[in-house]
Amino acid sequence: MRQHHISRRGLLATAPALLIAAGCAQAARAQEIVVYKTPWCGCCKAWVTHMNQAGFRAVVKEMQDLAPVREQYGIPFALSSCHTGMIGGYVIEGHVPAEDVARLLKTRPKALGLTVPGMPIGSPGMEQASGVTEPFDTLLLLDRSGRTQVFASHT
Repeated sequence: MRQHHISRRGLLATAPALLIAAGCAQAARAQEIVVYKTPWCGCCKAWVTHMNQAGFRAVVKEMQDLAPVREQYGIPFALSSCHTGMIGGYVIEGHVPAEDVARLLKTRPKALGLTVPGMPIGSPGMEQASGVTEPFDTLLLLDRSGRTQVFASHT
């Protein structure tokens, strides 16, 4: 029976590839976002398309009432929008740009997640054919009491 020996040089040569493969597998898992939305909301569908085009994989769960989801994840009504997502242990409420979600997952701050309250014109999923936009902030939702801080400003 032949024995296989791995030399130190061989191990060092394959280690980076193994680390890259492990990192890619972890990144792939982190890129799935579960999106809770109502069946009749068109802007939610447009936001899901925005997220998919940015490299996330949206798993859509349609519900008649999103209030229980928001309550479960600690999103106060004043900070709510028309859909709620979950990714990497964070809640994503409303029309949050994909680049903000990516930055959240990279920096991993101690917080519940991100929210773009309401439905700002020009935010992802709320684009207008005329190109009209309004400035909006993506807020970092710090805790269930509703404390926030500006995570990103969009003009």
